Amino acid sequence: MIIGMLIFEDMTHLDFAGPWEVFQRLPGCEIRIISRSLQPVTARGGLKTVPDTTIDNAPQLDLLFVGGGQGIAAMMEDRKVLEFLRRQARQAKYVTSVCTGALVLGAAGLLKGYRAATHWDSMNILPVFGATPVSERVVTDRNRITGGGVTAGIDFALTIAAQVFGVEVAKSIQLSMEYNPAPPFACGHPSVADPAVVEDMRRKRASSQAERLETASRAAKMYCG
Repeated sequence: MIIGMLIFEDMTHLDFAGPWEVFQRLPGCEIRIISRSLQPVTARGGLKTVPDTTIDNAPQLDLLFVGGGQGIAAMMEDRKVLEFLRRQARQAKYVTSVCTGALVLGAAGLLKGYRAATHWDSMNILPVFGATPVSERVVTDRNRITGGGVTAGIDFALTIAAQVFGVEVAKSIQLSMEYNPAPPFACGHPSVADPAVVEDMRRKRASSQAERLETASRAAKMYCG
């Protein structure tokens, strides 16, 4: 099984690293870290990741993955990247994303008519691409598997592990990672967080979210019109 993970400048590193940690424990899998070039990619915060495959020479993938982050604005309007995703999706067994990576899949026209998850603050953008937003950690609709924001990437990858290799394999991986979350605060989603905290975050993010929505609306005209 060949897994291809697209990375890009200003991505959220954990969107990529969480699923990668699960994927690299799967039996018999080959992981390709894919980017526009083989130059190191700098995530938000400065951490660098070195790709090993370019979008021009990637083999046909069995599982296509896109993470999220601030850099998705550029990805949503990058025709070369979007065409790569569309080309791979035609034969991939699974087309997947975590967090706002769903918006990149959406911009490529790959979520039209599908149920999907993304970061809670970008759920309102999914309908721009013809997708139905679902507020769950992991959403599976046929061969589209999408995860919620950032930390949901581990849940997402374990879900895939169970679907492809069986529940016992997924359980073994979860145990080996000691994935037993017990967050110190009930504040990880608007449904449980203090409303004042949620409102403050929405206010701080309002401008960037408006720009993201505008970018998505432009991008949707390419493949979702």
